[in-house]
Amino acid sequence: MSPSLSLSLPALHASHAGIWLVGPDGVRAVGRGEAIRAVAETPHLILNAPLTGQRLGYPEVSGLDLLELFAFVHPARFVVPTVAGLAGWCGLEAPADEGAQAALLPTIANRLLAVLGGDWAEREGAWTSNMTLQRLGWGWAGLVGQRLAKPERGERMLFSRLEQWEEAPERPPARMIRLGDGEAEARLRQLTGKGAESRDGQRAFAAAAAHAFAPRDRRDAPNLLLAEAGTGIGKTLGYLAPASLWAEKAGGTVWVSTFTKALQRQLDAEGARIIPDAAERKKKIVVRKGRENYLCLLNLEDALQGSFSGRAAMLAQLVGRWAAYSKDGDMVGGDLPGWLPSLFRRAGATALTDRRGECVYAGCPHYRKCFIEKAERASRGAELVIANHALVMVSAARGRLGGGLERIVFDEGHHLFDAADSTFSVALTGAETIELRRWIMGPERATKGRRRGLAARLLDVCSYDDEGAEALDAAVQAAGLLPADGWLGRVVEGMPMGPLESLFAAVRDTVLARARAEDAGYGIETELAEPDGRLVEAAASALAALEAMQKPLAALRMRLEAVLEDSPDWLDGAARARVEGAIAGLTWRGGAVTAWIQLLARIGGAADPDFVDWMSVERIEGRELDIGLQRRWLDPTRPLAKAVLEPAQGVLVTSATLRGGEEGWDVADARTGATHLPAPAAHFHAASPFDYAASAEVLVVTDVKQGDLAALANAYARLIAAAEGGTLGLFTAIARLKAVQARIADRLARDRLPLLAQHVDPIDTGTLVDMFRADPRASLLGTDALRDGVDVPGESLRLVVMERVPWPRPTVLHAARRLAGGGSAYDDRVVKARLAQAFGRLIRRQGDKGTFVILSAACPSRLLTAFPEGVQVSRVPLEEAVARVAASRASAASPIALTEVEGRA
Repeated sequence: MSPSLSLSLPALHASHAGIWLVGPDGVRAVGRGEAIRAVAETPHLILNAPLTGQRLGYPEVSGLDLLELFAFVHPARFVVPTVAGLAGWCGLEAPADEGAQAALLPTIANRLLAVLGGDWAEREGAWTSNMTLQRLGWGWAGLVGQRLAKPERGERMLFSRLEQWEEAPERPPARMIRLGDGEAEARLRQLTGKGAESRDGQRAFAAAAAHAFAPRDRRDAPNLLLAEAGTGIGKTLGYLAPASLWAEKAGGTVWVSTFTKALQRQLDAEGARIIPDAAERKKKIVVRKGRENYLCLLNLEDALQGSFSGRAAMLAQLVGRWAAYSKDGDMVGGDLPGWLPSLFRRAGATALTDRRGECVYAGCPHYRKCFIEKAERASRGAELVIANHALVMVSAARGRLGGGLERIVFDEGHHLFDAADSTFSVALTGAETIELRRWIMGPERATKGRRRGLAARLLDVCSYDDEGAEALDAAVQAAGLLPADGWLGRVVEGMPMGPLESLFAAVRDTVLARARAEDAGYGIETELAEPDGRLVEAAASALAALEAMQKPLAALRMRLEAVLEDSPDWLDGAARARVEGAIAGLTWRGGAVTAWIQLLARIGGAADPDFVDWMSVERIEGRELDIGLQRRWLDPTRPLAKAVLEPAQGVLVTSATLRGGEEGWDVADARTGATHLPAPAAHFHAASPFDYAASAEVLVVTDVKQGDLAALANAYARLIAAAEGGTLGLFTAIARLKAVQARIADRLARDRLPLLAQHVDPIDTGTLVDMFRADPRASLLGTDALRDGVDVPGESLRLVVMERVPWPRPTVLHAARRLAGGGSAYDDRVVKARLAQAFGRLIRRQGDKGTFVILSAACPSRLLTAFPEGVQVSRVPLEEAVARVAASRASAASPIALTEVEGRA
């Protein structure tokens, strides 16, 4: 790059430690007032505008965001969104302090801009996108345009650059084979490679896992193996070995299901061991997620053609750049950087996916290039499909897993109960009913995009079929009784319109009348019991309205099925696909309406002992968001067993904490649905190879008074300082997390100990974990999502601090399950499982060392059996806990200790 194009703009860097401006005279620390005036007058180079604005106390800060430039230059590539992360990407030395970070921003900008002068991998489409971004007012557009030469030929449009999927014949059923003795272990040796460390537990696990791939002997009785494999066993390759071998020999598909996106990414990466050739691997190993995760090309086209404006339109252009280079179009946990939508405060991001089931299928001009269709069709011929628990359960319940011939591996199996609880739940709420109305009628307000209601999607099809047209008209008319835009305001003001809004008004009044005063600021609920006359009357009217809509929806579905069967001349391939999509949607939505009708029918009558029903008003910080009726199975593993396990030939459920700290298998059997099958499950256990007694200790701090936020914050600050960062802080309440973060962030920053916080920092959780992992001096505060969804081995995680015992929230649902599950013993099982999962974050590989701290003097001793056998548990005052953490840190940092760790690794 010539000197004339070298960037000399000012830069601003803000953190909890202070604010620095970079100008012609170098770097200097400034106050908030001066910094705000500077960025308001002149565009500055910044890194992560929303986070910078939060640190300045000036949310609307804008400038030349280096992350936006990175997303333009290198779409579909990830970088840790910090100065150190970008410096590493650009081949620069990591900055030594905050001032050096500020000084490095112009250099990073110049390095990224210099790429534009060459012929880099993601060049195609850049010039065209930048021209559009310049018209939209993107700050970088002028600087990019100066360096980006106009291509000699016109660039291909985005949609013409995407690959098409190809039709393939239906795959024949898998052959019934049985893996021979030693075959799974032989495949395991092949996957681990020559010279790999021999792990007895891993070999035993692979041999036991082969049981799940044998043909079953009884109907509705799959070969079910529950396998608890401790951390460090290597269970991922342990089950991938027999799974990949069976799929290869039998010509079948194994669905590998996870609960977290992090494990999905890990499994996808392991695919290179199984199938080294990238092209072949793409065909045989497929990642599947729910359709709401993928970019909808039709929505993107709308956005690129003007349905978005302002910052949302700029995001659409950058997403368009990404789409051309994305592996699979996954916007949530795929190769779209999680921080990108956050830069635009998520404006427009959700509108780029199909979250309302409005897909027009073959009626879409991009149908043959659709990421969703591509993934779905690729999975039909794949050997391994990597999915999540919710998708597997929904697909199995809808009969989409091969008629029960498939094999399923549930990793992170301790989450099966919760996943089933969510999948098979019923929620008759304002938010759900207005979504149904929009699905049938389309959006009420005029938009620049298309109206995609059911009526619009099937209008041409029904024009050929009078009975279908009549059913569609009746459904649209009935949908008019559902809540419309502005429903919540009308309900709160006491002026509901229609039977469903009147029902929600009655529900709200009942909940508010029965709620406890201390619940006023948060979501509140009450049992669906002893309803008053107004609620019973409102439920009857709402029931009649739903039944009036259920009938034409069912009639329309049957009419569409008849059209497919008759195959009239006008039904071409595109129309057929659209009809099939509509049938699938009608089946799904019809099932939800049926469940709502069943829920309303019991109001005023006897309760169903299989279910727990309650009324709720959802709130956040006192602001009402939704109102409605909720239903959950008392034991959600019953529908799990019926819909998912029984049709399968073989199922493997595995986890490091499958028994939740219990000695026997009864808890695991109950939490996985095994107790509802006609044949017992097989069990396997392999203890972790880690020497927990030598590598970790548990400290229960005895002198931090519960409810004293100042004391709690002081404890966190002192413990994090003693560990020199590397701390994962776990909270049971967001309010306490925020209060502690506000008290200690600046204090820690003065010692160069960055503090990241879920629910505070405007960054997605996955990116926060990446930032935490990348900086050994950083600490991260979070809630449940971080308790067992974090894999941070090594130096970056050496201390876990829980602010109190993670007792279950005293909800209506929990009260019912507690009563059915043995009272306090049920609570103990839940807590011990959570403690075991949280402790599991600490030691992830050989050589890891750390301390686990609970800031609760009242922690019952009976719960401490959740920790691995041999781990020392001590009750100590805070002063001693701080000293022990500091001593552990000093020992781990010594040259001798580091040599020993490296030798063990």
